[in-house]
Formats: sequence, structure tokens, C-alpha cells
Amino acid sequence: MDGVDDTRSKPVRRKTRGVNSNVVTFSFFLFLSFIFWYLNSLGKVGETEISYHVKFVNIPNERTIADEHSLKLNFFIKGPGYSIFKIKVLQKKSPVVIDISKVNCVKMPESSGPEYFILTSGLTRNLSAQLRTECEITAIKPDTLFFSLNTVSSGPVSPGSDNAMEKVEEN
Repeated sequence: MDGVDDTRSKPVRRKTRGVNSNVVTFSFFLFLSFIFWYLNSLGKVGETEISYHVKFVNIPNERTIADEHSLKLNFFIKGPGYSIFKIKVLQKKSPVVIDISKVNCVKMPESSGPEYFILTSGLTRNLSAQLRTECEITAIKPDTLFFSLNTVSSGPVSPGSDNAMEKVEEN
């Protein structure tokens, strides 16, 4: 065996820099399985809570809502996962709109100022239409929405400009 030449090249294993290719493959398929699982779960019926800011429209002339930006409603909704996902993604873009002239605003009798309230249970149909989705509103919190109508002091008040306020006070 003295004549055997040991100078043959041996197979050289190159070390790859970074991550092993098995880990990359495993991570890819793990991510792919997560995507399929998530899409499957969106097809099922789910329940969640979402929060919206409130915006009032058709406020009586010469009146304004005090602290309107702090009014919020929490909806408990039930529906397909795709619809819930769509609502959660788009919820920050627009507030729910309450038309003062179309709802039953009640003046609080013990109030010294212009304090009013609306029972939110009567708003369910209108608010469901604003969501524009297949989801059903199961509950609204708070059940009573309190607000103040303050008088705007910007010039003389014309006679008959407060007709909408008279309608609100009659209720």
C-alpha cells in the first residue's frame, strides 16, 4: 500500500452563511399553514366587540353638542369572520352618525342645563345599516347616550330658527 496516492481531493462540505436551508423550508411551510388556518377561521361565525365614535347631524340651529368627540359606542357583533375582519380594518375611518331630528331625544327633568339622552336600543336598525355588512349587532354599550346641547352665541338669533329644538324638547 505504499504506492497509494492520498492526494485525491476529498468532498468538501461548504458551510453556508446564515441559516440552514431546512430551517428556511420549515419556516416557509409553517407560514403557509398559518395563512390557510387563518383563512379557514375567517369563514366561521364569530363574535367580537368594536368601538365607534359618535357624530351627530341635523343639530338644531344655534346649538352645538358639548364634547361630541368623547362620545363612543361599543357594539357587540356576531357574523362571519370575513365581515368582522372588514369592519375591524375599516372601523377607524368613519364614526357612526346619529340624526338628532330622527331619534327620540329625551330631556332630563332634573337637569338645570340642556342635558339630553338617547336610548341606544332604538338605534340598532340604523346602526346596522351604517355598518354595511352581514354582521348582526347583538348589544350596544352604553345603553343610554348622554349629551348636552349648548347654545352658540354668535350673533342675533332669528325668530323660528329653533324649530328643530322645539321638536327635541317635545319628546
